[in-house]
Amino acid sequence: MIRGSCLCGGVKFEVKCASGPFELCHCSRCRKVSGSAYMAAIGVRRENFRFLSGHNLVKVYEAPVVESPPPYRVCFCNSCGCCVPDPNDTSEFFEIAAGLLDDDPELRPDKHIFVEAKAKWDEIRDNLPQLDKQALLKARSGQP
Repeated sequence: MIRGSCLCGGVKFEVKCASGPFELCHCSRCRKVSGSAYMAAIGVRRENFRFLSGHNLVKVYEAPVVESPPPYRVCFCNSCGCCVPDPNDTSEFFEIAAGLLDDDPELRPDKHIFVEAKAKWDEIRDNLPQLDKQALLKARSGQP
């Protein structure tokens, strides 16, 4: 099991296994949520995830829709402000901020996404693929 928690430890969860992808998102909203150059997020299947404690501490913020639904949804611990997984999400697949994990997910970042929106002061220095929005949408649709 991969354990995870918020900064104060009030919200705790576990993941049986992380399926990936492990993306580094440079969109402006992810940068604001993470307070950094990008949000490191790991894909997880709902069936492999469970909350252990802290449901009552989780609050939700839905940012206005910019292009098309759904809205950008952020869940956070009401006690420490740390972003946390959404306890009410019923989707089969979702992402967890990698910084929440207390154990090694045994995955490593596989790509940068929304690189056209990266902070001007940020410089990507690794050799991971760099996808802009169009390339990401194409890759996720399964088009060659």
